[in-house]
Amino acid sequence: MNRAKPLPGYLIQRYHGWKATSYADNASWYRRLADEGQRPRAMVISCCDSRVHVTSIFGADQGEFFIHRNIANLVPPYEPDGDHHGTSAAVEYAVRVLKVAHLIVLGHSNCGGVKGCIDMCQGNAPEMDAKDSFVGRWMDILRPKYDEVSKMPEGVEQERQLEKLAVMTSLENLMTFPFVAEPVQQGQLTMHGLWTDIGEGGLEYYSSESKRFQPV
Repeated sequence: MNRAKPLPGYLIQRYHGWKATSYADNASWYRRLADEGQRPRAMVISCCDSRVHVTSIFGADQGEFFIHRNIANLVPPYEPDGDHHGTSAAVEYAVRVLKVAHLIVLGHSNCGGVKGCIDMCQGNAPEMDAKDSFVGRWMDILRPKYDEVSKMPEGVEQERQLEKLAVMTSLENLMTFPFVAEPVQQGQLTMHGLWTDIGEGGLEYYSSESKRFQPV
């Protein structure tokens, strides 16, 4: 049975405010986007975390980014098994149909998914180890990287290191997709790994030369 209900009042008020201001001031741009379709230059794979606001970080307008969000900004390895793969489908659409020039993976501080992965690997989250845990099975993508931080003192630094390894895992897995690897190797598509500090507003990028994350 469909149990959908009307929006809460505060969201309705916000919508009417947006329609009367932002939309009204840029109506022709919205109509152009609708009529001509989207032509984003970049795809951003970020976390579902409500504190990560991709368009605000980069001052982007509608139509600039093709954004896919999931738990801990993870990309699974290429697995054409005929099953349901939302993230893989988004990547395929961005690269093959929209022909984006950039693939950006954006990680962040205080990531609950990464913290959950640490707890699971340490045996402190048996609910995530259960076969019916969607979050736990998703975090299995990152689980092998825990070995690289397992000997670090528990706390913020360990979590931050694994957050950045989550970005690296996604970049590595993206290259297992033939339709990603080919344009990357031909110089038609570039990949970028970023990590943002929510509290400080900092942004770091992965440098293939130094093999570490550096401030932007």
